[in-house]
This record gives sequence, structure tokens and C-alpha cells, in this order.
Amino acid sequence: MKLAKLAKNIMGTRKKNIALMGHMGSGKSVLGKLISKQLNFNHIDSDKLIEKKTNKTINEIFQTMGESNFRLIEENVILETIDQKKLVLSLGGGSILSRKVRKALKDNFLTVFLDVDFSVLSKRLIKSRRRPLINDANIENKIKELDAIRRKFYSLADITLKNHLSTTDALTEFITKYIEFYEKYNSN
Repeated sequence: MKLAKLAKNIMGTRKKNIALMGHMGSGKSVLGKLISKQLNFNHIDSDKLIEKKTNKTINEIFQTMGESNFRLIEENVILETIDQKKLVLSLGGGSILSRKVRKALKDNFLTVFLDVDFSVLSKRLIKSRRRPLINDANIENKIKELDAIRRKFYSLADITLKNHLSTTDALTEFITKYIEFYEKYNSN
């Protein structure tokens, strides 16, 4: 199936948008940009949108307002994207903790979980200074702790992509799994 046809098929379903979810460092932003470019969709990174709307970095929001206020801002920003069409949304890792966000995703988005090994995530995040949940923490232990809370929500995704070291491989698997999903979705 060619990408133009894939995009048309997505627009023909009730889930007209795509949302990428997973832990920090899983590649949601990079893959989201690639998918949106290939499908000629718009791309929004929820963390970047939060920073733009608040005129603060994620770290600043965590430091001055706390995580619970950040999660409320995040929820509102994500819910504002629901009515857009032809959108690939790269979600912050903890956004799926919100019941409202999960319902909006289920009703309006094809959801994709990027499931990456903890050791790979740790290597990717080792030099990151802009992620408040891992500042001054053992990265792998913190990701495992977050996973214990979040995995039950991530596993509800329509499509799961596992352990891709290259975005090209992840894009190829996304297309394959989307076609499978679309065929199953339309056979019911």
C-alpha cells in the first residue's frame, strides 16, 4: 500500500489522527515527524506545544508549579488537538495517566506504543538534562518505576512497535502494522 493511499485510508476511519505514546526517549518525536512527513499530516509534539503555550520549559514548569499542575496543563493542551485533522501527535510519556486523555485518544486517534527496552532508553537518556523526572535519578530504575504505573495504559494502544534502533525500521513496521490494523478494522 502506497503512503498516499495509507493516508487516505486513515482519513476514512473515525480515528483520523495518529498518537504516539511511550516512555521518554522511545523516539515518539522523531518517528512522529517522519510519519507526518510521509503521510503529509501535521505533527505536534505535546511537550513543545506546552512550552510554547506557557512560555516555560518543562523543567521550569515542574520546578515552579509541580508535576500535578504540569499534568493539568498537558491534559488541556492535548484535548485541544482532538478536532484537528491529519495530525500525528507525539505525546509526553505520562500524558496517558489522564483518564480524559485516554478517552480522547481511544475515540479519536490511532494509538501507537513505542515499546523500547529499558537499557536502550537509559543509553538514549544518559545526557538528557531537560527531563525533570530523571534529573538526579538512576535512569533505568526510574524508567522501570514509571513503567510499572504506565504500561497498563500503553498496552491499550492499537499498534505496538518494539525495539527499533532506526526510525526507518520503525516507520516500515508502522506501515505494515497499520495495514494489518486497517484490514482488521474494516472487516468487522
